[in-house]
Amino acid sequence: MKKLLTVSLLGAALAASGAQARDYDSIRIGVDVPYEPMEYKLPDGTLTGFDIELGNALCQQAEIKCQWIEQSWDGIIPGLMSRKFDAIMSSMTINDERRKQLLFSEPYLTPPSAWFAPGNAASGTPDKQSLKGKSIGVQRGTLQDNYVTDLYGDVAEIKRYGTADDLVVDMDAGRLDIAFLDYPIGKTTMLDSDAKDYKMVGEPITEPKQYFGEGFGIAFRQRDEELAEKFNTALETLKDNGTYQQLHDKYFSVDDTSK
Repeated sequence: MKKLLTVSLLGAALAASGAQARDYDSIRIGVDVPYEPMEYKLPDGTLTGFDIELGNALCQQAEIKCQWIEQSWDGIIPGLMSRKFDAIMSSMTINDERRKQLLFSEPYLTPPSAWFAPGNAASGTPDKQSLKGKSIGVQRGTLQDNYVTDLYGDVAEIKRYGTADDLVVDMDAGRLDIAFLDYPIGKTTMLDSDAKDYKMVGEPITEPKQYFGEGFGIAFRQRDEELAEKFNTALETLKDNGTYQQLHDKYFSVDDTSK
């Protein structure tokens, strides 16, 4: 009887151990689309962009089969926690607040944020005086949202949008005075269009770190340290062999990011 009980307990322990072990041969990655040049769709529906191409290269280097799962930004962390996907690679800034519930890879890109306004707007760096009574557009739930809410929410109207494209629609219609976005996204959606008359106002912003963090990282559940290390090792290899540089040069100008 004791022998049978011992065998049963051992079997239960092994089963529990197996349940906790992870097979990283195949994973799902959450991404919020579209944010050109980071992640967007081609006319045929194919996902592309810097995050997508770098993510695919990382998965190939780490010998992991990866599937991209589209998820709106306001549900992307809950989606990771509920196991809808195993990682987030969607221009997510590493900061102390997110570290409380997420494990991050090493930073893979450090873009500045910037102010964007119509071409006839004043060119000086926005401040409380110049923004008083203005409407400021941001993407909901981003570090840019936190920054303008804390610094200018008492003097300006903060309008929050689910996507940068929705924000630009209101800018085009004159329902916004100014926007605050990641520079690469603002550049692509507002500055690079011949049909739009917009400009960056003031200088690119990267401080204070409490808002702008350490750059973009891949996010994991905190217990998935082994998976995070696989991606860190792969990222280091891609930087050493020139693959990372090739992708960076494909999507960004010299002034767009700090690598």
